Amino acid sequence: MGVGIEVTELDAWYGTHQTLFKINLNVPANQATALIGPSGCGKSTFVRCLNRMHETAAAGRVAGTVRIGNLDIYRDAAPVEIRRRVGMVFQRPNPFPTMSIYDNVASGLKLNGFRNRRMLDEIVEKSLRHAALWDEVKDDLRKKSGASLSGGQQQRLCIARALAVDPEVLLMDEPASALDPVSTAKIEDLIFELKSQYTIVIVTHNMQQAARVAERTGFFLSGKLVEIDATHKIFTNPGDKRTEDYITGRFG
Repeated sequence: MGVGIEVTELDAWYGTHQTLFKINLNVPANQATALIGPSGCGKSTFVRCLNRMHETAAAGRVAGTVRIGNLDIYRDAAPVEIRRRVGMVFQRPNPFPTMSIYDNVASGLKLNGFRNRRMLDEIVEKSLRHAALWDEVKDDLRKKSGASLSGGQQQRLCIARALAVDPEVLLMDEPASALDPVSTAKIEDLIFELKSQYTIVIVTHNMQQAARVAERTGFFLSGKLVEIDATHKIFTNPGDKRTEDYITGRFG
């Protein structure tokens, strides 16, 4: 099951350049929370802070607190443990091109020393089923590489790979922006199904997508969280004029 996320006074920098300023928000468990805002506003940096990927960038650092469940991720655990608990799906599908479909899904488990073949088979199938991909690839698991799939299938393969290590949180950074409308619809349907088991945070430039998939939506601008509220309220009666101006297309 998913767990809640509590972010308190989060700042982030790349070297001397500050990109996030005093972010405070709560993400409820087993819901989808969407983050919207213009390019360069800090959305992607923020989600990378939720699984400690931000610190892998040159001179990336943070201040403040991020709690996932009862765990203070910057004080109580190593980054590798955090990334097992917090899966990540990126804007462009990134399957491992030299690996089979099966090995793509199993890669995280094997990296963690998991070797039981029967259980690996079960987890790979379960993860591909959760990613709505099993029926499309079950006959080619070991024969085809992950890179041989279509763009939409590759993205669902990356989701299966993230799910295989049994995370509590799934971060999605523009997961459908490089996909065609049919593949995008499949990803959105998948988000709906996955919410019952995972807490989802999705960055999207597509406000209609946020309205379709998320219970809550936050608006970022210039590295600050302007507001976060129930999605229907953000899109029909936002509390800040800057949010209204962005949603109605006056800027961004």
